[in-house]
Amino acid sequence: MAKTSPKLTARRKRIKRIRKNIFGTGERPRMRVFKSNRHIYVQIIDDQKRVTLAAASSKGKDFEGVEYKNKCDQATKVGEIIAKKALAAGVKEVVYDRGGNVYHGRIKALSEGARGGGLKF
Repeated sequence: MAKTSPKLTARRKRIKRIRKNIFGTGERPRMRVFKSNRHIYVQIIDDQKRVTLAAASSKGKDFEGVEYKNKCDQATKVGEIIAKKALAAGVKEVVYDRGGNVYHGRIKALSEGARGGGLKF
């Protein structure tokens, strides 16, 4: 059986603790962020209907052929893209689920990009 690192265990605990209090409704869906070492992914989820309303990532078609200086710039662009898709789907307000990550760096850049695109948290 594979051992689990203490970092991963702590992150899973944070995710459970956050998800106890955050629930996306039709009026205010949940905006969930996943961050890997190379890319950042975001989804807007209606937890009542269990459906994804919009999704964007740094691996999407919007990023083909474009070079960014750093990952924070990528995250800001993903935030702007998800804001456009959410507004097109009729979503203006969301509940922010940072996925157990600390609110700084790429997570903060993504949220600022989404706010700049017109989403309200």
